[in-house]
Amino acid sequence: MTAAAVAAGLPLATAATSEQVGSPAVNIGIFVAFVLVTLVIVFRASRNNKTAADYYAAGRSFTGPQNGTAIAGDYLSAASFLGIAGAIALNGYDGFLYSIGFLVAWLVALLLVAELLRNTGRFTMADVLSFRLRQRPVRMAAAISTLAVVFFYLLAQMAGAGGLVALLLGVTSTAGQGLVIAVVGALMILYVLVGGMKGTTWVQIIKAILLIAGSAVMALWVLAQFGFNLSDLLAGAVAAGGEGGEALIEPGKQYGVSALTQLDFISLALALVLGTAGLPHVLMRFYTVPTGQEARRSVVWAIWLIGIFYLITLVLGYGAGALVGPETIRSAPGGANSAAPLLAYELGGVVLLGFISAVAFATILAVVAGLTITAAASFAHDIYANVIKHGHVNPDGEVRVARITVVGIGLLAIAGGIFANGQNIAFLVALAFAVAASANLPTIIYSLFWRRFNTSGALWSMYGGLVSAIVLIVFSPVVSGKVDPVTGDSLSMIRDTAVDFAVFPLSNPGIVSIPLGFLLGALGTVLSRETPDLERFAQMEVRSLTGAGSEKATVH
Repeated sequence: MTAAAVAAGLPLATAATSEQVGSPAVNIGIFVAFVLVTLVIVFRASRNNKTAADYYAAGRSFTGPQNGTAIAGDYLSAASFLGIAGAIALNGYDGFLYSIGFLVAWLVALLLVAELLRNTGRFTMADVLSFRLRQRPVRMAAAISTLAVVFFYLLAQMAGAGGLVALLLGVTSTAGQGLVIAVVGALMILYVLVGGMKGTTWVQIIKAILLIAGSAVMALWVLAQFGFNLSDLLAGAVAAGGEGGEALIEPGKQYGVSALTQLDFISLALALVLGTAGLPHVLMRFYTVPTGQEARRSVVWAIWLIGIFYLITLVLGYGAGALVGPETIRSAPGGANSAAPLLAYELGGVVLLGFISAVAFATILAVVAGLTITAAASFAHDIYANVIKHGHVNPDGEVRVARITVVGIGLLAIAGGIFANGQNIAFLVALAFAVAASANLPTIIYSLFWRRFNTSGALWSMYGGLVSAIVLIVFSPVVSGKVDPVTGDSLSMIRDTAVDFAVFPLSNPGIVSIPLGFLLGALGTVLSRETPDLERFAQMEVRSLTGAGSEKATVH
């Protein structure tokens, strides 16, 4: 809605369905200002990128609190800010389950993987896995798994970018939103090409501070509308929900409709809680600190910051439901993903909307930059340097290949983002978590803790978990056949509702693919005649627990 429409007293519902919300000039101005500031930071940080360790791991120069803030910036993606706020606004209690799952997952990462991975590896997850297993096949499998997880995660961020800018600039055509996604992809490529991990980390730190501070201000503003009484806020959301609004404060609005949806929730919960410990872009952040102890400190900092933010999403989600209204959110460009920007507009008008939207845009840029450098490192370090070149490559050549990879990944992400545009981004991220928990986590856990584990088990686990998760997603309602029972609109990635090849009934494959990944890892190990390298396992155990020799190469 334009400023003139606001002055005329038109309701916000009109704003959501008009050409844009707020002032495009203000929105673009704030976007451009943020991009320019962060580009300056990235260029300054890039001056010290002299080695592969500088490019991949920021020279291991960040402290635990700094890295913890960057982890929060990397983890609090568009799904957290836009997707979860929308999910809570429309589904209440069930939407908040995303926040709970994303937060609890960090306890798994803290207790099982953070310090052990930092002590054992150098740049990527494959460094850990190849320490005691055959290097070439394991690195290839780990790299393929990493690229798959990154691709699904990038889909969510790009879809978030399309929905956000569609709302702010009134871009409703598919071609226009595709152009927006292309611009985001181009900026992402520039950040990573120039700044490497150090520049990306500083962007993530700045973005985390802005996101948490901006969200906290909005949450206090929302509570002030209801006398700082949470019960009154919930009552307002129930009232705005109309008939059946009481379901917003009770379990089951989204996942309690039937036994199938309840099973879908269990599958989602498994993916969220176990997925973080297998996310390659999160695992790679542990290598930017000098010691394993600092890695553990960084996770503790991340848990506090992320926990505070997810409590804030509860207020933002119900605040959007109460002050904006579910129907207005559903009818806005971007759908559920527009709840937080619409709430900002309702509270503070054009300026607050511009700031919050710029923060959301920064969120997307920071996360896609982190994902891209992870994928580039995995391809250049694991496939090119250690599989193709057998470890005989100079660091400059490896970094050059990484930069070329960044461009390729950026183009692929743009194409995938256009395909996924319009999906709820919290849900798309949950798919990435399912793939990570199915393919990566079983192999990491077995490699760190099971003496008998061998290369065959790792390959069975990674390829089996990866293929099963992706196949189940392809043949699930996520891709085809899911229809809104009220409007009749397609809710799947394939918009033509006549196309329906969904034979797996659940929207998240975690309940099947995660146990299958663990089972295949165990079967592959037990059925193989391969003798485990017990001496290497003993060395890995000492290194993972003490950090002794963690700066040395892990290949053999």
